[in-house]
Parts: sequence; C-alpha cells; structure tokens
Amino acid sequence: MYRFILLISLLACAHGMTRAQVKKTMGLLKNQCMPKNSVTEDQVAKIGEGFFPDDKNVMCYVTCIYKNMQVIKNDRLDEALVTKQVDILYPPDLKVATKNAVVICIHHQDKYNDVCEGVYAAVKCLYETDPPSFIFP
Repeated sequence: MYRFILLISLLACAHGMTRAQVKKTMGLLKNQCMPKNSVTEDQVAKIGEGFFPDDKNVMCYVTCIYKNMQVIKNDRLDEALVTKQVDILYPPDLKVATKNAVVICIHHQDKYNDVCEGVYAAVKCLYETDPPSFIFP
C-alpha cells in the first residue's frame, strides 16, 4: 500500500488532483476495504453525501479507507498525516477548508476506545463541518 500512496503522491504533483481524481483514487481503496469489512455498495454509496449508517461494519470500512491512506497512527486519525495527504492530493480550492475541518474534528475520536467508532465519528464530523469539501469514495 505504501507504494500506492507514493505513486499517487507523485502523480498529484504540487497542485493536487481534481475532486474527481481524488474520488477515483480513493475508489481503489474502496474496492479493497468493502470485502474486508463485509459491506455492500448500498451500505456505503452515500457516505460522501452525508449518510453515515450506524453499523459497525460500515464504521470499520471507513477506518479501512483511512488506514490505507496511511493517515491513522496508533489507532487514531493523525492530524499531521491527514494534513499532509490533503496538501498532496486535494485540489487547491478545497485544501484550506478541509484542513480547517480536520482541526475541528480530529478530537471527536478521543471519546471512543474503539478505533472504528472513533475514526467514524471524526469522519462524520468532517462531513458535517464542511459538506462541500468532503470527499469520500
């Protein structure tokens, strides 16, 4: 997976990718994480639109996506790692808003001992804080 992220980083260049390119890139992770977490397309298709089912498998699916993006450290979303990926991948017009949402939401995971529940809470907050800047496969 490290090679995957490195390749994407090199392709993104300094300006980031378009929203569609980021979503397509994350879609590759979706195809890996869906079967690992026993979720269906119907269960996860609308997360990018703000529909967050209260389902443990879906929570772990979301966590899998972020683990594969290498932004989870010690079972928590890591603010510095998320910010770095946003700087590399996101389109310029979404970077500031997304990083501001990360600052607001990163600690939503702190009240959970379970990694899946914690990451899910933080990601849900990212959507709720700034829906137009939220990208999820």
